[in-house]
Amino acid sequence: MTSVKRFSLFCAAALFTVSMAAGQSSYSDDEMSVEESYLQESVELMVIRETSRADTRDQKLVALEYISDAINRGNTGEEVRAALEYLAMEGVMNKARENGRLVNNFPDVRRKAAEYLGDLGTVEAKNTLLKIVVADPEPMVLQEAVKSLAKIGLNENEETVNAIAWIVTRFDVLNPDNLLALSAVDAFEKIAEKNGGIKDPNAIRVLIRIAEGPYIRPVQDRAKQVIMDLRRYSGRSQQNRSGS
Repeated sequence: MTSVKRFSLFCAAALFTVSMAAGQSSYSDDEMSVEESYLQESVELMVIRETSRADTRDQKLVALEYISDAINRGNTGEEVRAALEYLAMEGVMNKARENGRLVNNFPDVRRKAAEYLGDLGTVEAKNTLLKIVVADPEPMVLQEAVKSLAKIGLNENEETVNAIAWIVTRFDVLNPDNLLALSAVDAFEKIAEKNGGIKDPNAIRVLIRIAEGPYIRPVQDRAKQVIMDLRRYSGRSQQNRSGS
């Protein structure tokens, strides 16, 4: 059965289930409201799970639309995150081949999944984004993952800034990317604001490399500004130690 047929069957099942719930007149209005809400969420998660695992790019984009709607309504549960992780690894960790050719390399799907992981804002979402940073070869996906890591802002044991520094260094050697470098600079600034500074020396080295390396002038200037801004956190730390 094709993914399109499977999706149609799930939609039909969803409509039938909700219609049956609406027809149960023996319940009170409040009870029906709770039941219908639960059924709707259950069916929605089922559709998200199945469409995210469908074969075609179009169906995966449909899954992302459902995920966006779910997040906007406050559904940031584990099933949503798991679907996003699956989509974010499409063609990288989850590979499908025909006659030896990779047929599910969809960078636009992975990029959008990385964006929505930032909207989740959870520790688990951060961990998934760190997997993306390590595994994905596409700058457009990595830029979005770095932005989402900055949006979440978690940096326990400097693991987030260390991962961002690593990916910029990886590209810097052979193929410097201005947009990726700029995303990293912005991320370092935002993570420092949320965590009272940055202590990882790799992040500082990367900022210096961007400021002095093969990048366009606006990116270099942005890196220089963030380096200057990071110094104020060091000053605050010294003041706190003196006052204690």
